[in-house]
Amino acid sequence: MTSDALQPLALSLGLGLLVGLQREWVGGHSIGIRTFPLIAVFGCLCGLLAEDWGDLLIAAGLLVLGALLAISHLVREHHGFGSASHDGTVDDPPGLTTEIAAVLIFAVGAVLAAGRTELGLAAGGAVAVLLHWKRPLHHFVERVGRTDLTAIIRWVLIALVILPVLPDRTYGPFDTINPFEIWMMVVLIVGISVVSYLASKFIGPRKGSVLGGLLGGLISSTATSVSYARRARESESSAPIGAFVVLVASTVVFVRVSIEVAVVAPEILPRVLPQFAVMTGIMATIAGVAWLHARFSEPETPEPKDPSELRSAMVFGGLYAVVLIAVAATESRFGDRGLYVVAALSGLTDMDAITLSTAKMITEERIGIDTGWRMMVIGALANNVFKGVVVAALGGLPIGRRVNVGFAASLVGGALLLWLWP
Repeated sequence: MTSDALQPLALSLGLGLLVGLQREWVGGHSIGIRTFPLIAVFGCLCGLLAEDWGDLLIAAGLLVLGALLAISHLVREHHGFGSASHDGTVDDPPGLTTEIAAVLIFAVGAVLAAGRTELGLAAGGAVAVLLHWKRPLHHFVERVGRTDLTAIIRWVLIALVILPVLPDRTYGPFDTINPFEIWMMVVLIVGISVVSYLASKFIGPRKGSVLGGLLGGLISSTATSVSYARRARESESSAPIGAFVVLVASTVVFVRVSIEVAVVAPEILPRVLPQFAVMTGIMATIAGVAWLHARFSEPETPEPKDPSELRSAMVFGGLYAVVLIAVAATESRFGDRGLYVVAALSGLTDMDAITLSTAKMITEERIGIDTGWRMMVIGALANNVFKGVVVAALGGLPIGRRVNVGFAASLVGGALLLWLWP
């Protein structure tokens, strides 16, 4: 037997042992730490022999396995269930999870035999993880409300229904409007917001204002600012902690921006990350000072709003398209100085659009990296100005004064960064 055959057999055996160990540890299953490795090796052997005997051998092996699993399931159901597991709990009524896992492990063995090692390892590892995460996953489902499920379904609609049907070609002025790419940015932004929203619903209220600000910044720092400003209007005593949360959320904006750049233009991330890190440090210092004045108060965290509304997604897509055209037109007529004006204006209400459009133009070599990161920072500073005005208008003087002192310090720090950075 050659080493080419030994490697997939060894990997199949190892993955089978891993999944079998998990099933044996849980208890209450007729298929355990011996059977799963045998199934994986069986699948691998079928795949190896299929090279000489044809692919029908894999189908035949799968039929034999399916028949054995069906018999095993019927026998188990007939004789009852409920044996104790390793941790002392009683297994649930018999389902098809273990049987489906066995079929998948057979397929993993066949995939490894075909030489697709990365795919086989990923699939086998995923099977083991999903089996072991049974209780956390069920607990998650039990806690999901109607609004949470709606947010997930809307994101699936945006990502898997709308996106694939959009044309992947450019239209419009300056040949900049690509419907597929624009909606891909919508999928990215809504995805980040929905994940952060779900995290805030499940862990935010119990962890206090710091995590509320962190997750609020990932969902929408502007929406977070509005929520806490309104709360400060209702209760003046909550102004110090509200200002702190707004400043934390505005700090996390640079983390969110870094994530967006890492997804759409990973090759430029190392060249913009140091500048974002400096701005994060400046904002974190300002938030730390605010914490010294707010550490003894801890108001109730406002309920986050669902960020997956289709109207909001379409508004962002339209804004992103407008920014693309504006940046292209300004760059062609006025040069870099005009781009900074566009960045400031677009950043007033939305930081994501200018970030994504700038990253796209850097990768296309339509603007330089130095111009690009400065546009992103200017957009973030402009966004702070807008949030400062909103907080003062909605929350009144107590929270408005605290927030705007912090934002004024961030403008000074940002201006020094823009001026002194080589």
